Amino acid sequence: MSGWLDGPVLSVLQKGLEASSLRQQVLSNNVANVDTPNFKRSDVDFQTVLGAALGKDGEILPMKETLPQHLSGVLGPDNNGVVLDQSTSLRNDGNNVDIDKEMSNVAENGLYYESLAHTISSQLGLLRMVIEQK
Repeated sequence: MSGWLDGPVLSVLQKGLEASSLRQQVLSNNVANVDTPNFKRSDVDFQTVLGAALGKDGEILPMKETLPQHLSGVLGPDNNGVVLDQSTSLRNDGNNVDIDKEMSNVAENGLYYESLAHTISSQLGLLRMVIEQK
């Protein structure tokens, strides 16, 4: 019976919750450092996190490049999916955190987390219904 809880659907959903939690921590750090001079914002690289969710830790998922203008994927230095944005600077003090963008990212990530939690709840509800029918 424990094999039902270790199924691929629940496993991928669980990894999605973990990735969303990691992104929430990164985004919260960005918001907390909005006034810190020379602070550079970070975000989570979905490709790396998806690879981890699919059991391909440390591997780069191949990206299909059909045109020479396509960009390849980017990994952070420690391959945990957190990428530092060094490309922009919004203010004279070197900080590149845009609080409006960060707050919209926090809201988007919250909705994503809630949808995953609801899907897990639905999956467990289906299992509960099957168990009660026996």
